Amino acid sequence: MLLEFACSNHKSIRDEVLFSALASKDNTFEEKTKEISGGRVLKSAIIYGANGAGKSNLIDAIAFVKNIVINSINHQPGQGIRQIPHKLDGFKKDSTYRIQFIVQNVRYVFGFSLRNMLVSDEYLYYFPNNRQTKIYERSGETFSAGNKFRGKFNTCKDVLKPNRLLLSCAANFSAVKEISDAYSFFNDELVVYDPTNQYNWMNYSLYQMNTNPKMKQSVLNFLSELGTGIRDIQVMIDEKELESSELPPFLSDEFKALLLQNNVNAITARVCYDKFDVDLMQDESTGIQKLFGILCPIIDIMINGKVLICDELESSLHESLVFGLVKLFMGAQTDKFAQMIFTTHETGLLNLELFRRDQIWFAEMRKDDRSTDLYSLAEIKNVRKEDNFGRGYISGKYGAIPMLNLNFADIVSEM
Repeated sequence: MLLEFACSNHKSIRDEVLFSALASKDNTFEEKTKEISGGRVLKSAIIYGANGAGKSNLIDAIAFVKNIVINSINHQPGQGIRQIPHKLDGFKKDSTYRIQFIVQNVRYVFGFSLRNMLVSDEYLYYFPNNRQTKIYERSGETFSAGNKFRGKFNTCKDVLKPNRLLLSCAANFSAVKEISDAYSFFNDELVVYDPTNQYNWMNYSLYQMNTNPKMKQSVLNFLSELGTGIRDIQVMIDEKELESSELPPFLSDEFKALLLQNNVNAITARVCYDKFDVDLMQDESTGIQKLFGILCPIIDIMINGKVLICDELESSLHESLVFGLVKLFMGAQTDKFAQMIFTTHETGLLNLELFRRDQIWFAEMRKDDRSTDLYSLAEIKNVRKEDNFGRGYISGKYGAIPMLNLNFADIVSEM
């Protein structure tokens, strides 16, 4: 599970911002928390903010850390780490990233800094018996291991480069359990939903519904709870040979010949209602297509206790579907503790029957330097439980809303 994430000098984020999934002293909705190591962890969190306030950049920073942990081992000599710093600070000031998480009931803290697109420092600690223990610390291309891990990372010395993380190298070139566990959090447990690549999720979902009867039934149960009227989905997967006429004309003859050597899977899906059925990809709305695409991954996340990070969950979905999806996720009774952290503009979710105050976050753009600030509703004073939070957010009571003082009548009169 994810406990905290902090970063600085990443896109619109200039000074360090901190997101925390650690519960406050609020004792409402205790079922939405999990007690571990003497503290309580939140099952979900929702992040609001105006367009351009930087909430998506927080998600981008988490995705960036996941990606560099997994892939920096493949960076070639002379290749810098691609990251976009804040405009006022640039590459010459450190960009910092720190993440705290739990794997196998053990807490880890991992962090690193970048300067001039290279790693300037890095560290990994864990907390066996709730005591901080050093796994390694790194400065530039040199590192020191903790007492328990001396000599364990010697195989990494030749592969560690300024554009590679030691965690990425050690996961591939050492056999340290704590390294494997920490790496598995990024590779397997931390799931970042990319709305620009949602068809990969769709293919996964359709394959699951074709081959896994239990998964299919779980999806149908969810759809029934959401009131979609969908009774069944029939998925057919056929292997076929590509025809040259199906390939784009701009491809070279050599590349066409290579593609024609391989068979492809043709996937079709029919969505069945009470009195008719339709083709999922041809006849259904974008919202229903997205719903089918995300349900199987979300069910997998819930069952296996993973962490879902999602930017603008409501995109292409009706507000009632978003509300139902979030409510089902938060109310699901599973053996493992899953988390969902997402950004949204949907004010219908802003109520304390669904979220605790420490689960509601706001991103706001500072006017002086155009940088992102991040804070939770629990940090705002004089907030009462009976307040209309959606109305308060729209009116600017909690910040994070643009153009509140703009007089549109004056603007129109001047045109």
